[in-house]
Amino acid sequence: MLDDPIKYGLLALLAIALVTAAVTDLKSRRIANWLNAAIALGAPFFWIASGLAFWPDIAIQFGFAVAVFAVLSVLFALKAMGGGDVKLLTALALWIEPTLYLKLIIMMALLGGVLTLAMFAWHVIRRHKQRPAIPYGLAISAAALWVIGTFYMPAAALAGASQ
Repeated sequence: MLDDPIKYGLLALLAIALVTAAVTDLKSRRIANWLNAAIALGAPFFWIASGLAFWPDIAIQFGFAVAVFAVLSVLFALKAMGGGDVKLLTALALWIEPTLYLKLIIMMALLGGVLTLAMFAWHVIRRHKQRPAIPYGLAISAAALWVIGTFYMPAAALAGASQ
């Protein structure tokens, strides 16, 4: 439903939270637990506003988030991801349907690659000896904002409906 101000208000709040996550990760290389919790706790309100049925829609969304957390926890244990990134991606899995989440992951990987190259170049230019800490929350947030803007907002939905 394109005229649902609650649904789009919740998406706007999610966008604000994502910008906050990106800025704080860029500044301090941390994404606060309270922010990830707020994003996760907002998902059930979004489900209701979106008209998702408990079975199977909400159950699938919740199960998908559990699976995302399980996979990303392994990457965290292998020191391939930070804990805040795992929590942010898990919280987003509660909001974004699985098919669109795959697009988020692909966009995140592309943006994260560019971010990593830029950070390494910056460290080389500045002649830093230590390995740079990559603020991957920036890539996660940018990819999530792209998914929200492209697939969830009214103009995008109208464009998709006309095709």
